[in-house]
Amino acid sequence: MVLEGSSEAVCSPSSLELRPSGHRSSSSSSSSSSSSSPLQNHDAFLTNEKEPAQYGELIVLGYNGCLANGDKGRRRSRLALYKRSKANGVKPDIIHNISTPLVSKAFTNKSQHSISYTLSRSHSVIVEYSQDSSTDMFQIGRSTESMIDFVVTDTSPSGQGAGEGQSAQSTISRYACRVICERRPPYSTRIYAAGFDSSKNIFLGWRTSDGLMDGLTTNGVLVMHPTGGFSEGPAPGVWREISVCGNVYALRETRSAQQRGKLVENESNTLQDGSLIDLCGATLLWRTPEGLRRTPTLKQLESLRQETNAARPQCPVGFNTLAFPSLAQREVVDKKQPWVYVNCGHVHGYHNWGFRKEKGGGAGADERECPMCRRVGPYVPLWLGCEGGLYLDAGHPTHAFCPCGHVCSEKTARCWAQIPLPHGTHAFHAACPFCGTWLTGEQGYIKLIFQGPVD
Repeated sequence: MVLEGSSEAVCSPSSLELRPSGHRSSSSSSSSSSSSSPLQNHDAFLTNEKEPAQYGELIVLGYNGCLANGDKGRRRSRLALYKRSKANGVKPDIIHNISTPLVSKAFTNKSQHSISYTLSRSHSVIVEYSQDSSTDMFQIGRSTESMIDFVVTDTSPSGQGAGEGQSAQSTISRYACRVICERRPPYSTRIYAAGFDSSKNIFLGWRTSDGLMDGLTTNGVLVMHPTGGFSEGPAPGVWREISVCGNVYALRETRSAQQRGKLVENESNTLQDGSLIDLCGATLLWRTPEGLRRTPTLKQLESLRQETNAARPQCPVGFNTLAFPSLAQREVVDKKQPWVYVNCGHVHGYHNWGFRKEKGGGAGADERECPMCRRVGPYVPLWLGCEGGLYLDAGHPTHAFCPCGHVCSEKTARCWAQIPLPHGTHAFHAACPFCGTWLTGEQGYIKLIFQGPVD
């Protein structure tokens, strides 16, 4: 990795208790902090505890409840973090100032977590990490190695993502970040850039050579905390970059620029309900147990679907009854499925007429004229949002994102349409949380106009 840092980029006192080499703590000689086996599924946390504490859930935006090829093991669209049967957290302990020839020898002990900061060809600083019995650590990244608890690949619009084979052009780091959870109430959860590799090391490059150590990863780990409670319909916060030691920085000029942003001293790396984590290729949403209790379950979403279908909405032209397909049916359009003109919100059944191709390219070949109001625009099938963790409430599915047609509650649509998500090296754009499609139109969503049965 190519990183940038400075002597003033010191770790916060609450997270860094460093001592010079030669004074090793008793905990550092204990068993490796990774002795608790990496996360494969929730069963890994159930040992010795009937009801382990849940720290929260990480949800990858753009998959609508399930990866395209199905959730398998550590590669999935969402992951619940539970209290481990044995703590595996680590904390900074001892600083070694060494010459480069000693670096390889220093890392022969694979039971010791450490971070190596290269200051010059002749000078490196190694920070050893000792076991922390008060925290649990979870690692996230593109690598499929066993130390990664949550395997995340690049997300493309419509939630296709990368296949089983890793993309050579992926911008997500193999060891992107790590999440540290306090094992005691209130179970505070913090995020740090970069994760430990198979040798339990993190290697960083630096420009400056004095002061305590910190750094930024190549493409950065960005975090945005919502302003106000997420379930209350918050205003978007400000995107920040998180460092290896958990400090908060203003964004760089571009995603991988060498010059870091300004240190933001009054902000924290502590995750809260609705915090967004961007790994430069995939964006994750953090939901707390309290926040998840306000969201609809799959059973509740199914009830809302059945309730909507029970109202027997009809096509205003063909007068045929419309019905949302089951939540398990994805990507395959049903003959009774409702379609919408996204520029006006009128809901119809499917028909193959009304195409409009204006001279000069004013309307695309896939755009049609609504027979109710004559507005021309995209005509797409409606799909219920199946990922309950992306909802703000359990309200009725009355609004749809434009132009993809994913349906959710009004509160949920309003919130996500206001949130700028990182894209590329320096762009931000609101997107549908269920499929990742960029939102269009004045608001990014539309209120659906159903016609009831004529009888």
